[in-house]
Amino acid sequence: MFDPQKDNLEIRCPRLGSIIPFRYCLISGADSMPCFKILDCWWEIFDVDAYLKENLPAETYNSLVTEPPKTKVAAIVEIVEQAKRKKQTGGGR
Repeated sequence: MFDPQKDNLEIRCPRLGSIIPFRYCLISGADSMPCFKILDCWWEIFDVDAYLKENLPAETYNSLVTEPPKTKVAAIVEIVEQAKRKKQTGGGR
C-alpha cells in the first residue's frame, strides 16, 4: 500500500521545472505509469527503489528499472500527448 506521507513529499521536477508532489511522479509516465526519472529524482530524499519495489506490481517495477531512459525528444512527445489526452477528457483548462 502506498504511503500518504511519501506521496505528499515535494521536489522540483527537472522535466517540468516546477515543484511537484511524489504522487505525481507515480503516475506521470507513459500510460499513467511512474515517470522514468523517478529513481533519479528521489533517491536522495528516501529509499525510493525499495518503496517502488514494495508498492508496484513486479512487472511495472521491472520495466521501470530495466528500460533504457527516453531521449529528450521522446520525453517531450510523451508530455505533449499527455496534455492532449488531458484536454480531451476535460482535465485541462
